[in-house]
Amino acid sequence: MQPNLGFLRQIFLKHQKTELEEVIFSYKKIFFWLLFFSAIVNFILIVPALYMFQIYDSVLASRSVETLLVLTLIVIFLYLVNAFLSWSRSQILVRVSKELDEKLSPRVFESTFSAVLQTASITPTQAFNDLTNVRQFLTGAPIFAFFDAPWAFVYILIIFLIHPLLGIFSVISGVVALILAIYSEKCNRKTIQESNKYYQQAQNFLFTNFRNAEVIEAMGMHKNIFKKWQEKYSKTLEYQILTSKRAGKIDSIIKFVRISSQSLILGLGAYLVIVNKITPGMMIMGSILMGRALSPIDLVINSWRQFVLARQSYYRLKELMVSYPSSSERLPLPIPKGRITVENLVVSPPGEKKEILRGVNFEVSPGELIVIIGPTASGKSSLAKTLVGVWKPAFGSVKLDGADLSFYNKEHLGKYIGYLPQDIELFSGTIAENIARFGEINMELVVKASMIAGVHEMILRFPNGYETEIGEGGSFLSGGQRQRIALARAIYGDPLLVVLDEPNSNLDEEGERALIQALHFLKKEGKTLFVISHKTNLLTLADKLMVIGGGRVQLFGPTKEVLQVLYQKGRSLEKN
Repeated sequence: MQPNLGFLRQIFLKHQKTELEEVIFSYKKIFFWLLFFSAIVNFILIVPALYMFQIYDSVLASRSVETLLVLTLIVIFLYLVNAFLSWSRSQILVRVSKELDEKLSPRVFESTFSAVLQTASITPTQAFNDLTNVRQFLTGAPIFAFFDAPWAFVYILIIFLIHPLLGIFSVISGVVALILAIYSEKCNRKTIQESNKYYQQAQNFLFTNFRNAEVIEAMGMHKNIFKKWQEKYSKTLEYQILTSKRAGKIDSIIKFVRISSQSLILGLGAYLVIVNKITPGMMIMGSILMGRALSPIDLVINSWRQFVLARQSYYRLKELMVSYPSSSERLPLPIPKGRITVENLVVSPPGEKKEILRGVNFEVSPGELIVIIGPTASGKSSLAKTLVGVWKPAFGSVKLDGADLSFYNKEHLGKYIGYLPQDIELFSGTIAENIARFGEINMELVVKASMIAGVHEMILRFPNGYETEIGEGGSFLSGGQRQRIALARAIYGDPLLVVLDEPNSNLDEEGERALIQALHFLKKEGKTLFVISHKTNLLTLADKLMVIGGGRVQLFGPTKEVLQVLYQKGRSLEKN
């Protein structure tokens, strides 16, 4: 089976179509220059063999010190050239590595983020590990192995010129080593892939479950979690051990071939010297050149595993970036006023066909406050995610001021939307950074949002005020504190559409009062408000009430009218 070099061929030799290929292909000229530098470096590597040849056959025979001195000076000069070119190509690759990362990492981030948002089926670290594998292969020592490999044929050709028997022996040695390397890759390809798959599953399991470390600790689930993780991780070890055993056997054979062939060519050369077919200098030269010929093959063999990983990473990255292309820059639309129109909306979770909501139609004017109620798992949070553009409609549309949400530039639209999800997520950093959405901190706006949310005085009670580090995910804060700071973040920047999903689920009385005051203020400011809640105290603020159940909007209209219908049907508000 021939080695699959399609990975390199696609990058360097054919017209590129995908975005990843275009970025890499843009460095084609640089890689050709590196190939040229490598050619000179490899040509100079013939010099030691020629030097030894001249020493044995010319200098020792003539006993000329002047000839030895001239030859030595020439060799030293060529070695300096070799060192300079080797240093130059390494420095070029350092620059290429940096530029590749700068060009690709934003796109990998964007595609990975889209994949997580739409399917939740990809591990973010995997994509960046893939980028690292490809970048390190293309800009590190492994790529030189492939640049240097063609010179094995040049060295063997010179050996043939010395004597055909030496050339044939060198070819046989190289072919045997190459066949063994290909056989090793073929035997271990599947086991390496399986090992990586199970390792990733084990890592994902740990990452997911360690986020719930408090639950594991409180209920003594350590052994159960460890046992479940070990089941997945043991598969990784099983395939790794199998791979190592196979590779160890083949590597031992390759080393035997390498060492024995290096010695045997000297023996063959000595025989040819004895029968007066070649000179002692030619014997030494042939031995050195065969070492040079096998060296690139050894480099390819040693780099083969990195090549296989880079190839797998390359195709995964390519598929990721094709599946989740860069969002096209849209022309900025006028600043919205907050009118929401929902038409024939069908909502399904990302990557699934199950319909959570269907046939949803309603319109909300700027300045209206809508309270949404309904049983657990009725689709309230799904509607909230669709209203702010987190989930894409499976069918139908959500329009803001008559324009579909997809028509807006997301970066431009984001500052006009405030969103407080049911599962509150704060980010590692300071309170001010979190409220300012990790943009440029405008303390006037940060304090304004905090005061509207009623958390300014609470924040000032922290040791460092707004500069307080909240830890990973806000771990240093209580549930109520996280919820109130997240409310300030939703309000930051004067958004026109504010969607709050269970904003009072963790609040005490003080927090409830602050929330109600914030909603009063936002309503007076003409903001469009959607509030999901199971508590009845927010109904007095609502202009309209929406009741969701059975995957549909059951009732929607002015609050008093909807409440009257509910009571007439004998449905208590607590059941909704």
